[in-house]
Amino acid sequence: MASTDGVVPVLRAVLRGALAALLIFAGLSHLFWGRRGFRGAVPEWVLTLLRTDKDMIVVSSGAVEVMLGAALVVLPAERRTIGVIVAGFFAAVFPGNVHMWRTKRSAPMMTTDRARFVRLFLQPVLMLWALWSTRAPRA
Repeated sequence: MASTDGVVPVLRAVLRGALAALLIFAGLSHLFWGRRGFRGAVPEWVLTLLRTDKDMIVVSSGAVEVMLGAALVVLPAERRTIGVIVAGFFAAVFPGNVHMWRTKRSAPMMTTDRARFVRLFLQPVLMLWALWSTRAPRA
């Protein structure tokens, strides 16, 4: 049986890089071409809680996504901490996904009830992806 000792670190690195690219792409879409569309994902209670408007939430979340994606690449010594922060970020934006599904509001690539429903189940996968891909290798 072949050893997989070298495969897991490579797989983690590839998935970490893919996660970084996904975060940066999603963040840029929040900042530029999808900005208007993402406003529908912001629940009204968030505006009251944070005393701001939908555009500020979308822009802020996009900036955070870009920074987290970049941090996964440029701060390798901090990758475990960044992975936990990314997972927390995914948990924090989950109410927006629920809001889109419950109110049938569209956002970029979320234009059908089915897509919005499936997106709810993608969130835990993203959280696990962030945590697993940033775990330190076993000694």
